[in-house]
This record gives sequence, C-alpha cells and structure tokens, in this order.
Amino acid sequence: MLTAHTEYPRPYSDQHIGHTEKLPSFRLDLRNYSAKEYNKFVSLNTVKDWSQLSWKDVGKPYEVKSESREKRDWERQHNRTMDAHTSWTFFNKAFHEWFIKDVPKESHNAKQNFLHSLRSFKPQEVKQALGSVIQMQLWNYVHRIQDGIWDPRGKRALFEGLDVKKPKILFLGAAEGYEAMQLGAMYPGAEIVMVDYDEYCKTTRFSEFPEGYPFLGSNPQTGQSKVYYKEDFTIEYVVDDIRNLKYGKEFDIVLSVGLLEHFPDEYKHEAADWHRRFLKPGGYCVLTTPRNQIRSRVYYRIMADVMNHTYRELMTVEQMGLYMYESGFNICRHGFIKVHNGIVCQPR
Repeated sequence: MLTAHTEYPRPYSDQHIGHTEKLPSFRLDLRNYSAKEYNKFVSLNTVKDWSQLSWKDVGKPYEVKSESREKRDWERQHNRTMDAHTSWTFFNKAFHEWFIKDVPKESHNAKQNFLHSLRSFKPQEVKQALGSVIQMQLWNYVHRIQDGIWDPRGKRALFEGLDVKKPKILFLGAAEGYEAMQLGAMYPGAEIVMVDYDEYCKTTRFSEFPEGYPFLGSNPQTGQSKVYYKEDFTIEYVVDDIRNLKYGKEFDIVLSVGLLEHFPDEYKHEAADWHRRFLKPGGYCVLTTPRNQIRSRVYYRIMADVMNHTYRELMTVEQMGLYMYESGFNICRHGFIKVHNGIVCQPR
C-alpha cells in the first residue's frame, strides 16, 4: 500500500536554499555546488574505455576482515556461521541506533564515562570507555560534520542528468530509503518502490526517518530548485527477498546503495542481474559502494561493532564499474564522492 501523506512541520522552505546546519543527529544541507566546489567534491568519468580495462589493471577489492563483537558472540553461542538474514537484522538495528543519537549529548557522556573509568584503574574498563569516545568522535566527523554517509551534494552530482520524467524507481536493499527520496526530489512525480527483506527497515529505519529532513530537488514548473520532504513522495515499501519479486521490466531507474560489495565474486553477476531484471528498455541502473581509501578502512575498523555483521568489501570505482561492465552493462557515467563510488549504467 502506498504511504499516506500526513501533514508534518516543514521547518525549511525554498527560502533556505543554500543553507546548511548541524542538528543533534545529522547535518542538513540545502547547498548547491558552484563549479569550483563541484570539482572539489566529485570526480567523474576517469575511465575512457571500459573494454580496455582488466582486473590486472585495477586489482581486486579490499575485503574488510574485522567483525562485530555481536556477530562473533552469536556464532560462538550457536556454533555456526551467522546466516545472511540474521546478519542484516543485527546490522540494521546497530546502524539505526547510531543515526538517531543526539551526538553532542552522547559525546559528552562518553567523555564523562572515560574520565570515570580512569579512576577505576581497570585497564579493560578504560579501554572500552576510550573506544566509545573514539567511535563517537569518528561518527560525529563522518556523518554530522562531513555528512559523508548521506552526502546530499555528492549524491545529487552522481544522480543528475538522467533522461527521465516522473520515473518509476525501484530501490533494492532500501534500508531507510534516503537515496530514492533524493532521486524523487531531483525527478519530481516519481513513483518509488523500496524493497528490503528486513522488516525492521520498513517499520523503524524508514518509518523513523526524520519527517523534517529537507531534500533539495527541482521544480518542473519553474526550472528552479525546490525543497521536498518525505511526505511529498509516493512510496511503497515492500518487505521481501529481491529474488522473490514479481515485477517485470517496468522501472525507469533501479537503484542500490551499498549492495554490490556484500557479495563475493562468485555472486556478483547474480547481484548485477537483479538490477537488469526489473529495468525498462532505456532505463538506468544507479549503484553506489563505499570507496577503498585509507580513511574508509580506518572507519570500518573502528566502527566494526556497528558496521561489520556481513561480508563486506571496499572498492575503487574502476573495480565497481568493471564488475558491471563484465555483467553486460554499458557505463554511462561513473565517479566518486566523499566516501562512495557511483555508477550509472544501462544493459547492453
């Protein structure tokens, strides 16, 4: 069933375009890029001919080996490897709990706990308290200061220029659905279908996405920028395994964010085919994955208890694009932003 549009406060209007602000849990950003800033934040189309690229040229992705304590404890308790569905339910809960934190308050509490631990003279307690301080500071920098996870300016730069009007969008592995809503703002009148096989994503991650978060998009009537909110979008949220979906080739855009890197090489072609399966002729597949860079490796190590419940790789955009090219896609545009790679492609 399509989500009903309920009236919520709209704290930001078109008059706030150009504004950015740190709120307790996240940063909002209604800024557009200048040409100078665009080159600073996004690097596009570094590969001229994908047919000439080989794995010898680009190497293989970096596999993240550190695992969450929660995952290790579960596997010891059950004496088996954690299955994929359980891994995702653990991850989604852990990740969402960080998204809703009041970061300044939590940072203050973490520092106070660390100072208190020093008085205990218990090394393990001190180590744990210090780890919490470091995690909070890193999360504050990556998500709230740099806005590297949602990264609206970077995502808009990657998503712009698609030849679609009022598109039908399918978001595979949707979680809270951020990127589909950003696309919905950029291409007004979109009909969005979000799919995730973890019920928690629909009932909590998507349901609790801040109603007052503003998305910068386009006003088709004026050609100018316009501010949109979650309630402005037509969204259906489906809880199911992607492999069970009964849709045909009916979507203008098939989107995934942080999906491809969770599959070892022997399954990547299957994951790529999920995007092709539901796409209209002439439609676009849009994918992002986390970048393979030193700071990303550090992030996934420090935040292992929050992030690493599943198989995970970090890629370069060249590696990501080569997987899709070898799976029968032409790469229309590609690039990388703060912490993500992005690919727009079409089946050959």
